[in-house]
Amino acid sequence: MSAIQRVVVRTPSGTYRVLSGRGTLARAGVRVAGLGESTGIFLLSSPQVWKHWGRRVAASFRRTGSVKIILFDDRETSKTVRTVERLCRRLVAAGADRRAVIVALGGGVVGDVAGFVAASFLRGIGLVHIPTTLIAQVDSAIGGKTGVNLPEGKNLVGAFYQPKLVLADAATLETLPRRQYRSGLYEVIKYGLIADPELFRFVERRLDSLLQRDAKALDWVVPRCIRAKARVVSRDERESGWREILNLGHTFGHALETLTGYRLFLHGEAVGWGMVVATMLSVALDQLDADSAARVLGLLARVGPLPGLPRLPSARLLQALRADKKARGGRLRFVLLRRIGRAEVASAVPESLVTKTVALLPELMRKAR
Repeated sequence: MSAIQRVVVRTPSGTYRVLSGRGTLARAGVRVAGLGESTGIFLLSSPQVWKHWGRRVAASFRRTGSVKIILFDDRETSKTVRTVERLCRRLVAAGADRRAVIVALGGGVVGDVAGFVAASFLRGIGLVHIPTTLIAQVDSAIGGKTGVNLPEGKNLVGAFYQPKLVLADAATLETLPRRQYRSGLYEVIKYGLIADPELFRFVERRLDSLLQRDAKALDWVVPRCIRAKARVVSRDERESGWREILNLGHTFGHALETLTGYRLFLHGEAVGWGMVVATMLSVALDQLDADSAARVLGLLARVGPLPGLPRLPSARLLQALRADKKARGGRLRFVLLRRIGRAEVASAVPESLVTKTVALLPELMRKAR
C-alpha cells in the first residue's frame, strides 16, 4: 500500500485537503466524520460505480452514522439541468437540510452534477469528492468547478463551489474500462504541457507502464497532477486569469463533444484532439518550435488511437467554438503552448486558421503514429 499523499488547496472560498493513495477508500467514513457534525450523509453515485465500489464506501460509514444512497445515470447525455432538479427533489424527499453533506462517488459527470447540486441545494451544503476515474482524480474533482451542459455547449450552467475534502484512491482505477482509463491519460499529459515538463518527460518514458496501470507509475503521476492543479486554482480560483491554462485542448474538445451530441467521444478523447489542434495552432502562430510539437503529437498518438473525427462543417464548428466560455465578444480564444511546460491564452485566433488546421487533423495524426 502506498503512503497517503496530502495536498492542500487554498482558495478565498475555503481550504481543503486532497488525500491521494491506496487505502483512502476504506477510511472514507472516518475522514468525512472528521469534518465535523452533519445531519446526514447523502452518497450520490451511478449504478455502474456503485456496483464496483459503493458497498465498500458505504461500509466505511457504519461506525459514523447512516448513509442515504442516491444513484443516477452518469452518461454525459444525462449531465443536464433536469438531472440536477431531479436530484434536488430526491434530497428534499430524503430529508436533507442545510447541515447535510453530499459525498460524490464516481467520475467526472458524477462530480460535476453532484457538485452543482451541493452548490444549489438550499444555497449550498457540504460536499466531498471521491473520484473513481483517472480524469476525475487528476483534474475534475479538484478546484471547485461544477456544472451541466446545454444543447448549445458544454458546462454552460454551473458554479464555482469548493469541496470540503477530496479522497482519491488509485485502486478504483483497476475497474475502469480500458478506453475510459486511456481517456484520462490525455489530461495527465495536459498537466505536463501546461505546468510540469518533468511530468511530461515521465509520461514519455513510462507510457507503457501507465497504459498497463502500473501501481508505482500511477502513484507518482496522480499526486503530481493534483499538486499542479492545486497550485493553479490556489492562485486563481474563479478563472479570472491564470487558471485558464487548465483549458488546454478544451476549446476544440468541448466543441467536438457538443457537435457530436456527447455520444462519440469520451471527454479525455475530445481534449486529446483539442491538444492536437492547440499544438498545431501554436506552431502556426510561431509560439512553439517544430521539435517540441513533434514530441507532443507523438506522445498523444501513442496513447491513442483517438476515435476518428467526423465531418465538421466550418460554419457549425465556428458556431460551437464561439459558444465556448473563454470566447470574448464572439472572438475565439485558445490556450496555446510556448514550450513544453508553459501555456498561455491567445486572444483573437483567426477563424480561417482554425478551420484549416482542423481539416488537416486526420492526416496529421496518421503521420504522428
